[in-house]
Amino acid sequence: MGKRDDLIAKYADDLKNKCGMTPDMDLLTKVTIGCGPSIYNADASTVAAGQEAELETVKNNFLIKKLGLADGPQLMDAINATIETYGRSERNKYRAVVYYMLTKHFGKESVYG
Repeated sequence: MGKRDDLIAKYADDLKNKCGMTPDMDLLTKVTIGCGPSIYNADASTVAAGQEAELETVKNNFLIKKLGLADGPQLMDAINATIETYGRSERNKYRAVVYYMLTKHFGKESVYG
């Protein structure tokens, strides 16, 4: 298995054990690939949930640009709900896991079809 496969397995483990979700491995793989090379960078591979600017980046670059959602308070509500599910105290909130949960939350799996 390659490095990406190892990371996908780690993300699946987080979804199961920290978020209480059974991951759709096909979708998780596509979301991870969609994150590009950032998954290999320690800083870029995680979401700094305590930084408002970081959450705005998730909203603008992922929810609006990638998933094609209309801007509104429901986007930040969904991001915060996702962070709560992951666990605010969880130090490493992996970007691919957060993006996966947001994709599922908005029912936008078709974006990765």
